[in-house]
Amino acid sequence: MTTVAAPVIRVLRFPNMAAWLGVTPFFIFAVMFLIVPTASLLVGAFQDHDGAFTLANLERLWQPSIRLSYLLSIEVSVASAFFGALIGLALAIAALRGGLPGWVRPTLMTFSGVASNFAGVPLAFAFMATLGRLGFVTILLRGVGVDLYASGFSLFTFTGLTLTYLYFQIPLMVLVIAPAIDGLKTEWSEAADILGAGRLQYWRMIVLPILWPSVLGASLLLFANAFGAIATAYALTGSFLNIVPILLYAQIRGDVLHDPNLGYALAFGMLLITGLSNVAYLYLRARSDRWLK
Repeated sequence: MTTVAAPVIRVLRFPNMAAWLGVTPFFIFAVMFLIVPTASLLVGAFQDHDGAFTLANLERLWQPSIRLSYLLSIEVSVASAFFGALIGLALAIAALRGGLPGWVRPTLMTFSGVASNFAGVPLAFAFMATLGRLGFVTILLRGVGVDLYASGFSLFTFTGLTLTYLYFQIPLMVLVIAPAIDGLKTEWSEAADILGAGRLQYWRMIVLPILWPSVLGASLLLFANAFGAIATAYALTGSFLNIVPILLYAQIRGDVLHDPNLGYALAFGMLLITGLSNVAYLYLRARSDRWLK
């Protein structure tokens, strides 16, 4: 007997208009505040005051003062990313894998979610009220014989700005690295115990190689986050530290150094650096996810 195959009925799936309507505000927001401004600065970086094409704006980025600004921004970003990643990783491991009481994890994650977005003028004021020349901690330490500013510390220097950035860099590291730590399988620890490996060997030979791409990728994300920050640095240091975001602000909004096209070129350089950092982060994130699925 010959079996006749039943005809295949194809069901046409129409798009869910309600779902598309729900994400429409996101696309409008992205176009208005991300795509259009980015395209505008890309075009402006290659134009002169009359709108003609030129490479002079990019050539001016090699001026000594601008190169030093980029170098200073990179140094602050690297320092805050390194210490933020190191301290944040230690906090995350202690809270998620350290056998601490159950309330520690939600408390840390809640605080990290708030602190990672606490920046700008409020953060600068908080640090000035705490570690400024007349700050609470400064006066408290002076009362026990420790004078921070007499020993060379200042909140308005490279060290002070890096310390301030750590307030939001450390919580951001906790939030970013927590999923990778949660992805560590219990079977790996049990297998290491069965094979006679100690805890140090387990962390050194299994955990760290698996977490390394995630840690490096998170560090690159912290670098990009610090490199583009302006509100905190401007409110804290003003013109004491001539980092790129402050120089960019002066070129676009300043009355004396007003040169929008040079500002667009500065923004183009920042976009290039942060873009490469984010691309590297996404690559490393995808590489680590293969192990942690």
